[in-house]
Order: sequence, then C-alpha cells, then structure tokens
Amino acid sequence: MDSIWPQTAQLPVFNSLRSDLKTDVLVIGGGMAGLLCAYKLTRAGVDCALVEADRIGGGITKNTTAKITSQHGLIYGKLIREFGADWARLYLEVNQRALEEYRALCRTMDCDFEEKDAFVYSLDSREKLDRELNALERLGFGAEFQADIPLPFPTAGAVKFKDQAQFHPLKFIAAIAGELRIFERTKVLELGPGKAVTTGGTISADKLIIATHFPVLNKHGGYFLKLYQHRSYVLALKNAPDIQGMYLDEDEKGLSFRNYGDLLLLGGGSHRTGKQGGSWTELERFARHCYPDAQPAARWAAQDCMTLDGVPYIGPYSKRTRGLYVATGFNKWGMTSSMAAAEVLTDLVLNRKNPCTELFSPSRTMLRPQLAVNALESSLGLLTPTVPRCPHMGCALKYNAAEHSWDCPCHGSRFGEDGTLIDNPATDDRLN
Repeated sequence: MDSIWPQTAQLPVFNSLRSDLKTDVLVIGGGMAGLLCAYKLTRAGVDCALVEADRIGGGITKNTTAKITSQHGLIYGKLIREFGADWARLYLEVNQRALEEYRALCRTMDCDFEEKDAFVYSLDSREKLDRELNALERLGFGAEFQADIPLPFPTAGAVKFKDQAQFHPLKFIAAIAGELRIFERTKVLELGPGKAVTTGGTISADKLIIATHFPVLNKHGGYFLKLYQHRSYVLALKNAPDIQGMYLDEDEKGLSFRNYGDLLLLGGGSHRTGKQGGSWTELERFARHCYPDAQPAARWAAQDCMTLDGVPYIGPYSKRTRGLYVATGFNKWGMTSSMAAAEVLTDLVLNRKNPCTELFSPSRTMLRPQLAVNALESSLGLLTPTVPRCPHMGCALKYNAAEHSWDCPCHGSRFGEDGTLIDNPATDDRLN
C-alpha cells in the first residue's frame, strides 16, 4: 500500500547519531515541515541539526497528494467570521508566500513541479460558493466562479484559484536535504530544557522545534485536547482522464482529484481515525461507475492532524516552555502549511517579528465546539474496558479492517496487527 512517491524517488541516506552533540537549534521530525525548518535555518546561517526516528519523508509526507495551494477548502469566509478580515488576509498572504517560495525553489530542481489551477466545488450549493467568493473579494484576492468543471458528475460550480501548483514531494525533499545535518534512525527518548536524549546520544540545543506531525510531549500545551486525527484514502488510476487542475469537494466527506503523469489521483473515503469510513471501498465503487476503463495502479492512506478552529498551531510549544517550538495541525494542507511554519519558526528562532505569530499561536483560545467532541472521544476511549490499549494515554484501540491496524479514536495513534507503532502521538508499541 505504498504511495506512488516512494516508488518514483531516490532519497539520500543519513547516518544515525553515535555520540553526544551540541547545536544551536534541534529540529525533531524529518517530514516536510521539519526539513523546511532546518533548510531555512541553515540558509540563515544557524547551526542546526535534525533527527528523525526512521527515514526522512517516511511518515505522513510520503502519503500526501502534494498540492501547493492557498485554497484550503471554503475557509476564508469562516476565517473572517471567527478571526476577522485582517487575520483572514494574513492567512491568505502567508500561504501565497509559501506557494511563491516553492515556485522559486522548484525552478532549480527536478521535482515535477507543475502550475495548476485549484478548484473547490459543491455538489448542490451555489450559495456556499458565492459566500466564499464574496469573502475573497473582501480580502482583495481575485478568485473566480467556474460553472463547468471536467468531473463525471453534475455540480453547482466551483471557486477557482488560478496559478496554484502540484509537485513530487519526495523529489523535492531529496533536493533540499543534501546540505542539511540530518541523523536518521535516531529516536528521541526524552526531552528536557535545552536537551533531547536520543538512542544515539544526548543533543544539547538552545532551541528545539518539534515537527513530529502530532506533538509527542504530553506535559505541556494540551495538544491531546486541541488536536484530533483524520484518515483519508487515495487511489491512483491508470487510463483515467487528464482533468487539467486540482479539485476538492467542499464537503468533508467528498472527493478530491489531481493528475500525476498518466495517473489520476482520486481521494476520499475519509473518517476520524478510529472510526468507520468509506476507505478504498468507496473510491473503488466510484471509479468503477465513473471511470469504467480505469485500473488501480496504487492505493494508500493519509493521516492529518486537525485543529479546533481550522488554523495550524505554529509557534512556542506552550507559555511555560521557553525555547521550545511546535508545528502541527495542518488540517490536510501540509505542503503550504509546512512552508508557512518554516517562515514563522525561523523568524521566532532569530527573534524577528512575523505578522502571523498571533494568528498561528498554539496558546490561542481553546473554546471551540470541537473541544467538546475531542473531550468526549477521549473520555469514551478511556472508559471503554477492552484491550488492546494505546500507550499514549491508555485509550481502547479499535480494529481497522480496511488497513489491518489498531487505531486510537482518542488521539489517532495507529499500530500494526503485531502491535508495532505506525503513527504517533504514541512513541511505543501498543499495550495488549
């Protein structure tokens, strides 16, 4: 069930740490966010090291659909209502800057970068699209309404963002990783002020960045309440049409589409981790009906950290953890959010002002409706008297028949049938 990205890229291999180390900044986590943080800090002249428990790009990054866009669903009307127009404009601007930075970097590398228009469509609500278009007009962004889109079912139209992009994420990682100081297969066992104890030695650092997808330090920040995880599924189809763009249903349960080479990447079947969902069965049924000549070439699943309000947590880990930073909660938009995180965290490390610091602050209010849902799921998971259980906080695990794994509905940790850890926030194998 590997995605197409590891099958079509060659990543550099880095040694494990074998002694104690001192550095100015330590980045923990070798996905797109961690690597971009290390890349920007290194380019700024900062003495920086990165540790990854397994291989770089081997976690969530290898399972992305790799869209680079500031169009994150129908988000801008919501941001204006909840945060105000100024903060909504900041969110748009930082993601547009992320797109432009990718565009500039990718000119110098072979990573299959392609400019594509992005579309969010609705099956039945022109009103939702009009509200988003009005919000974007208020922000001064030139989005467009598109009445007809090349998908095999009727829609109410789509909101179009011109000149967005897609690429090959692992080829991009391979291109930027070469100049970085990286230690693979180096697991962090313990974190303390200014240090990380790893399987290969103790690393002392003035500042630390945790970019491990779901933050692994439970004692601070309340991330076990502020985040939940969501799974979605992808089929790569041969003999399917070239749709000339990137398409996403405004409904959370809807489908997404993009091409890569001669393949159509069809996404959907999503559900909260540990719950039931359509998975690949839903996608296969759709493909048989709408693309009867297509054949599956690959299939995989992605897991995303979702925040209480739809905006990532990027900044100081908590109010009490000086010199410790975090990047998490990218809400299915990990590519642009990773670049935005690298911008914000580089400025924080270098004591430079960044206009987005308050917008992304992990210490902003938790008083959102999703908080009650997360608290209820955690309570149910803790009170369910079955085994196996998750070592993260002791919740009962649910069997995922589609992926033959044990998944935690509380915080999203996942384990193989043999108990081996697949996805964090757990850091150890499951409890039987």
